[in-house]
Amino acid sequence: MSRRGVEDLIGETPLVALRRVSEGCRVPVLVKCEHLNPGGSGKDRIARAIVDDAEARGVLRPGDTLVEATAGNTGVGLALMAASRGYRLLCVMPAKMSEEKRSALRALGAEVVITENAPPGDPRNFQGVARRIAAERPRHFLTDQFRNPANPRAHEETTGPEIWRQCAGRVGAFVAGAGTGGTITGVGRFLKQMNPQVRIVLADPRGSRLAGLLGHAPLTDGGAYLLEGIGSSEVPMVLDPSVIDEAEVVDDRESFAMTRRLVSEEGLLVGGSSGTAVVAALRIAREGRVDGPVVAVLADGWDRYRSRIFDDAWMALVP
Repeated sequence: MSRRGVEDLIGETPLVALRRVSEGCRVPVLVKCEHLNPGGSGKDRIARAIVDDAEARGVLRPGDTLVEATAGNTGVGLALMAASRGYRLLCVMPAKMSEEKRSALRALGAEVVITENAPPGDPRNFQGVARRIAAERPRHFLTDQFRNPANPRAHEETTGPEIWRQCAGRVGAFVAGAGTGGTITGVGRFLKQMNPQVRIVLADPRGSRLAGLLGHAPLTDGGAYLLEGIGSSEVPMVLDPSVIDEAEVVDDRESFAMTRRLVSEEGLLVGGSSGTAVVAALRIAREGRVDGPVVAVLADGWDRYRSRIFDDAWMALVP
């Protein structure tokens, strides 16, 4: 009998071809099902990598408390690692994140601190609060997904090679959103090493300034948006702008409508940023400017958004 731990189930997620929502596309659209990781998102990969790195450097000991500023998914991944290796966990989250994410983290044993939806640089911002807690409390280790180089390295060493192998070495474009920027940086670096002609496309929510700051869209003052987990008003430290070739800006309603279609028409139980990535991927595939399939990331599962994206009354209020 195989005796595998939860950590052994991270990665090697399937690559699935879209069938219905991709009608009219000139090249296939494939989706990397990161929502099928044991913690329900691709953040499981970076949680393991960050803890591995800290242990190897001798800065993390059993019984310590991991501290992370998270939209929810990295917190869940770290909760798996904490349970597996004997750590405690404290997660700092902005108020805009769904109640499902908060309750899931608490159920997994994490202490959850909710902050105001403050911009970067504001002392009330969730990243600043996490850094302050880690600095003030003994035996609290800041995992720091937004700055930790283990984040993109995890995707360069695992997600990228998996996609390349699953596509038999033929990828036309790779599409992902950016919260920390780890996924698009790590996968982009690997795919560019294998074939410099692969197009790396940022899927950015309308209201985020990231695409504009990177020079791939008109630079605006930004604005409010309801999509969780991706987009930013500044360039994250672990994001490598040099790997990104272009960006597609997608509004909330288009993202959420596609998310619901992925569930009802493709049987893919995914969250809002997956809808954003697929909308962007379909635009690229319909243009047909790439040599090979377009691969989009399905970052997390629908269970974290049931009271929002999958609630008709909530959706009726989306502009």
